[in-house]
This record gives sequence, C-alpha cells and structure tokens, in this order.
Amino acid sequence: MSSTLGSLKGRTLVGTVVSDKSDKTIVVRVETVVQHPLLKKYIRRRAKYSAHDPKNECGMGDTVKIVECRPLSRNKRWHLVSVMQKAV
Repeated sequence: MSSTLGSLKGRTLVGTVVSDKSDKTIVVRVETVVQHPLLKKYIRRRAKYSAHDPKNECGMGDTVKIVECRPLSRNKRWHLVSVMQKAV
C-alpha cells in the first residue's frame, strides 16, 4: 500500500516528528518560510499534523514525508510515505 501512496494526488509535506506516543500515530511539525507582505522579511510558519504510521516505525526527531489522504479519525488526515532521515 505504501507504494501507491507516493502516486496519490494531494499535498506532500516534509517535517520532523515531535511526538510518537500514540499507537500508529505520529505528530509532524512542518516549517514553511513565507515573506511578510509589507515588511518583506522572511518568517518561519510552523504547523503540526497528525499522521498515520501503520508500522510504528518513526521515532522522535525523524525527518519524514507525509501525504494528504481521506480522514482517518478526528484529527488524522495525513499518511506516512517514508522516513527520510532517522534521528541520531
């Protein structure tokens, strides 16, 4: 099933795992850099997403890629595609 997730349409984000305490669920923090419309200064925006981790393979600090999917629970609308870099 993970091979078809990469070809699904929807947003793909890369972020860092900040929590893996729940069973088959991870919380991923994604940072984006946007420019302030008036001051033209670059600002970091942070958002946290709950993602489905079916094999419980992620740990705290891992860099992961997640893709948007159908709602799986009240807060989970993202699915883990791959672990890009394991934490030390």
